[in-house]
Amino acid sequence: MRKRNIGLCAVAAAIFLISGELQAHEITVPKDNTIVHCNVPTDYKSNRPAVDKRLFKSKAVENEIVRIKKLLKNPKLGWMFENCFPNTLDTTVRYRKTDGKDDTVVYTGDIHAMWLRDSGAQVWPYVQLANSDPELKAMLAGVIRRQFKCIIIDPYANAFLDPHDPNPDHQWMSDMTDMKLELHERKWEIDSLCYPIRLAYHYWKTTGDTSIFDEEWLQAIQLVLQTFLEQQRKDGSGPYKFQRVTERQLDTMNNGGLGNPVNPVGLIVSCFRPSDDATTFQFLVPSNFFAVTSLRKAAEVLETVNKKADLAVKCKNLAEEVEVALKKYAIFNHSEYGRIYAFEVDGFGNQYLMDDANVPSLLAMPYLGDMDVNDPIYQNTRKYVWSKDNPYFFKGTAGEGIGGPHIGYDMIWPMSIMMKAFTSTDEKEIQSCIKMLMETEAGTGFMHESFHKDDPANFTRSWFAWQNTLFGELILKQVNEGRLDMLNAIK
Repeated sequence: MRKRNIGLCAVAAAIFLISGELQAHEITVPKDNTIVHCNVPTDYKSNRPAVDKRLFKSKAVENEIVRIKKLLKNPKLGWMFENCFPNTLDTTVRYRKTDGKDDTVVYTGDIHAMWLRDSGAQVWPYVQLANSDPELKAMLAGVIRRQFKCIIIDPYANAFLDPHDPNPDHQWMSDMTDMKLELHERKWEIDSLCYPIRLAYHYWKTTGDTSIFDEEWLQAIQLVLQTFLEQQRKDGSGPYKFQRVTERQLDTMNNGGLGNPVNPVGLIVSCFRPSDDATTFQFLVPSNFFAVTSLRKAAEVLETVNKKADLAVKCKNLAEEVEVALKKYAIFNHSEYGRIYAFEVDGFGNQYLMDDANVPSLLAMPYLGDMDVNDPIYQNTRKYVWSKDNPYFFKGTAGEGIGGPHIGYDMIWPMSIMMKAFTSTDEKEIQSCIKMLMETEAGTGFMHESFHKDDPANFTRSWFAWQNTLFGELILKQVNEGRLDMLNAIK
């Protein structure tokens, strides 16, 4: 569970404090913390930290900010891009050398811990710039190496501590699982092992650098394969259990920490979702799709770089088995939408129909490369998840989108709006999504974890670097793919 930071516009000022440049935007808050007034800035002065306060500087990223801002005619959109795109570098990256090799810890933002998922997603859009910036390339290699180190420490953990942090956040050490001092939290999520493979593969394909695929990579990928095989649960429940004393139902697991039963049909158990909420039926469908593509990417590396044909075959065989099982168990024949993908299944025939905003999600499968956007079952699923029939789809006066039980009723995650745009082939739909994101930033110039469907000033997490960098990635993608006129038509 991540600490919550409810950002009722009053707390929006925290963003400016983080940046080191508290600006004179008018904020009036009575003692009961109700919102009275919050002026949106009109000068669009950068909310980035002062240059000497930025944790990592990249010439390539700075040049890209200048290039995109010159192209964008909407001053607010340019301002938001400038604030958001470098936010991961500005505020969360800690680069160093360890034993002579690049080593980078990436915090998630307001929580001083490194999630394997978040860190892989946070630096993803910078990879395309790596060949023009050796220092950026080294930093990215350091993230990949640190992720491999984390997997070796514990392949079941989702979040890790910085070994150089003098005050590590050990708040979950009392969890009833095999906790270690290096861990922030130990929730087993399939995607935690997929994101490092996705990042390393993309880095390799972009830069040609194979140095990251050393002995630590081989040790990590063997642990990934071992963990996936254990969590098919063909030989019992496996070594992982998790319980926590908590008032939040989805922050712990039933049945003595093993979760609800599954039928071992070839799918992989994910005890927790990318939201860090416990699954209901433990075969989480979008994460299993992510595992299929990740295993195939790993196999390509093992064959091409490491010449480990036997290990590559094991990865490919598991990917094939999971894919076959998904086709058999993950599809539901909906009376209105036709054949769609369920969110979770258990192999006994039970299926949970919903979608959660966190990625991987059903909506986001083409974004991750796990699904062809034109797949007819995906398109049916896409219509379903962006409708009132998805229990976690919310629509109000401020916007519409998908949330999830992690925050609760009526709270829309900007990430879901971004994923709708990333997976759209309709320029008007993409434009509508970007406009909605611009209208729900609550005067901060940044994205947030979630906002209330009727009141964008009621938001969670004022400093969530993944969402910020993802917004920058979305805008950069539109420019690079020739949709500048669409962006400049936004009023």
